[in-house]
Amino acid sequence: SGGQQQRVALIRAIAPKGKLLLLDEPFSGLDAALREELVPQIATLLKREGITGILVSHDQKEAFAFADQIAVMNHGKIEQITSAYEIYHKPTSRFVADFVGEGDFIAGQILDNQQVSCVLGNISGGELHHETGCKVDVFVRPDDILHDDSSSIKGHIVSKRFRGTHFLYRIALANGEQVACFADSHHDH
Repeated sequence: SGGQQQRVALIRAIAPKGKLLLLDEPFSGLDAALREELVPQIATLLKREGITGILVSHDQKEAFAFADQIAVMNHGKIEQITSAYEIYHKPTSRFVADFVGEGDFIAGQILDNQQVSCVLGNISGGELHHETGCKVDVFVRPDDILHDDSSSIKGHIVSKRFRGTHFLYRIALANGEQVACFADSHHDH
């Protein structure tokens, strides 16, 4: 099987006991279920053997599952290098935010050094390095928005895509901006 061949090839690559192993899209030819099984196995094996693995991948889920550190590159230059969590939740540039995962930029205004006001309400976060009143773009991921039928923030559904465990909704807000949000698949609108 393809998975068995991948395992054999990776074990042969690891066998010489090198310190560094370059993995260039090693899981790309595998089906999703086999990838889900193989990625953590290989990551665990490399850690156990004390081998640093450099994984080249265009599959973000695969990179998140495999890596302790992730580098996001833009035209051959590293934009950000840190943990998968930091890349996803604390991108340091507009490019990284837009490139990694799903999300939308919406208009906001700095209230103070800790808060931004936007159509979704006041958002608190880390220290902001802009003047009070400054207009900014706020990046909102679908998992940042909690679905609540009784919320005072209203919008209308532009589109809906079934994703198995959840729906991905595209919502038009009162000011015309659109955001994506998840809702449990049992909560169908």
